[in-house]
Amino acid sequence: MAVIASVSGLNVAQPDLAVAFGASQSTILWIINIYTLALAALLLPLGAVGDRLGRRPVLLGGLAVFGAAGVLAALASSAEVMLAARLLAGVGAAMIMPITLAVITTTFPEEERGRAIGVWTGVAGGGGVLGMFLSAALVDVASWRWLFALPVALVAVAFTMTLRSVPDSREASGHPFDAVGALTSGVAVAGLVFVLQEGPERGWSHPATVLGGAAGAVAAVVFVGWELRRRDAALLDLRVFGKRPAAVGSLTLLVLFGVQAGVFVVLFPFFQAVLGWSGLSSTLALMPMAVAMTAASGLASQVSARAGARATTATGVLLAGAGLAVMAAFVSVDGGYASVLPGMLAMGVGAGLAMTPSTEALTGSLPRERQGAASALNDVTREFGTALGVALLGALVSAGYRGGVDARLDGVPREIAGTAREGVANAVEAAGRAGSHGPAVLRAARESFVDGWQQAMWAGVAVMAVLLLSVLARRPRSSGVETPGKNDDSVRRITERSPQGSFPSA
Repeated sequence: MAVIASVSGLNVAQPDLAVAFGASQSTILWIINIYTLALAALLLPLGAVGDRLGRRPVLLGGLAVFGAAGVLAALASSAEVMLAARLLAGVGAAMIMPITLAVITTTFPEEERGRAIGVWTGVAGGGGVLGMFLSAALVDVASWRWLFALPVALVAVAFTMTLRSVPDSREASGHPFDAVGALTSGVAVAGLVFVLQEGPERGWSHPATVLGGAAGAVAAVVFVGWELRRRDAALLDLRVFGKRPAAVGSLTLLVLFGVQAGVFVVLFPFFQAVLGWSGLSSTLALMPMAVAMTAASGLASQVSARAGARATTATGVLLAGAGLAVMAAFVSVDGGYASVLPGMLAMGVGAGLAMTPSTEALTGSLPRERQGAASALNDVTREFGTALGVALLGALVSAGYRGGVDARLDGVPREIAGTAREGVANAVEAAGRAGSHGPAVLRAARESFVDGWQQAMWAGVAVMAVLLLSVLARRPRSSGVETPGKNDDSVRRITERSPQGSFPSA
């Protein structure tokens, strides 16, 4: 929860950070994004390090680094110090995240593992919303420096609980550490996430965007070639994606986290700019969705045990897609919160149901000695999906807004109209100085944002429909790609646990 909350927490304090440090918007975005970049780039290497050196000491080390970075950020006197603190926090987070799930998958017995993964999934999914809510509350009642009190407090509790309750585990390996795989995977993930973060801000043809994308793509190609060549000595055995559990599980997590992140990008300005709510009220309005997702994640393992992983995941995807369709069909300026709440709840329940069996299938596809890497792969999929969803759905909302606002600004002075075209928040600000044209500008901006909302939500429905078909598709037993060794046992366990419709064909 500390790690996930830190991804979204600073978003609510952007204006305060800009004033405190006299920093540009570009610098503020780097303060926010450098954490995610470091986290995503280091997940796979540090997950593998935890398998070798011991999961408990790496987890404790990560908690110490993360906590120290939080204290440094709270006391930062300049943007440079804040950037360094956020980078350090990203390193600590990359040590924590894969180990938390690896500890669960290697410690809990099989009959309890699904429920434990469900709790982990619910906390990981709801942590971002809780972080935004508490961060907004702290900014309102205190100052932005108190934003770091929450993760530091959570880290202190987690450190104590780890010392008392978490057993150590490590796996012996007859192969040297895959340094080339670690380096190329880090560059590939960082480059691709950088493109998705910076493309909407700088422009997709900006030299930095193009260079980052090229570096990420080249590193990804080298990584795949190198890992396939090393096979059993690889950082990540890519042959696992020839098995249905890993392939469908990772695809489900990628799409669900992408669509969920894109929905948050749409909902927050809807509450603030369209409904006129405060930041604290807006984050509070997201809590029902987070609670629904957390509760469904906790129940998903029991549903999966009865109905099978495939049926549970398909039901979750169907519910999430239906939630998007409801939000697209019924959202309106006059309908307010009531027009989106049912869709939010359906989306939350559906995501919670689908994420738990998908996470269990993905981690179960790799043997015990590579659970750190398996957990890191799960986390990378989530991070990449989040960045992809924000970039694509955010772009669709912006395009829909620009396409609808022009026709609604006839008769509005050129300067005011030009500001209004930049975005719904700009339009709200311009309406305040537009005199008699203010109500017309405000109405045009809000209705145009709803146009963009609907465009993005229907695109999400289409993506979820494709995902649903992928989950339901059955592959003949003879066409499966088998990986020799311990991985076969993992797939066999999943098949035996879900005989009525698991990911592997039964």
